[in-house]
Amino acid sequence: MPIDKLVAPLLRAPLFAGLKPLQIIEIARQAERHRFRPGEIITRAGEPAHGAFLVAAGMADRLAEPGTSDMPDVVQPGSLIGELAMLVEHRYGSTVIARERVLCLKILRSTLLAQMQDDISLAHHFHRHIAERLSQVASELRRIDDALAACGAPLSPPGIEAPATEPAQPA
Repeated sequence: MPIDKLVAPLLRAPLFAGLKPLQIIEIARQAERHRFRPGEIITRAGEPAHGAFLVAAGMADRLAEPGTSDMPDVVQPGSLIGELAMLVEHRYGSTVIARERVLCLKILRSTLLAQMQDDISLAHHFHRHIAERLSQVASELRRIDDALAACGAPLSPPGIEAPATEPAQPA
């Protein structure tokens, strides 16, 4: 597949927005190409992940969590599966199965870390992106906590007592 066809999905993925064209080309050039037939497993929940899969072409399904009645989520071209695995040791959080013929770029952690050592601006880019995402997650968790508190819902998980609001009286 021509390099421009491999670069296009990287350009659509928010994680890579703002990178220089040469950086994106190098990531695409060094990524592994994986082809999946319909029904083949792309990732399996709980398995060690050594890299992220970027769906370049084709559709896949992210299976619902066991014990839920949720329908599978459609994974479209341009989607990044196992994003954290590019940067840190990680296990895949979900099982993804090819719905049709799928072409993925697998961006290996070892390869991306080597690229970041050669190009520190790449490391700074991913650091900024992750810091922004963590800030968004923290804000969302605060919003959820506030909504639960307004409903009078307990904020502690079952089996764990919430901290006392008044000091305990000596016996």
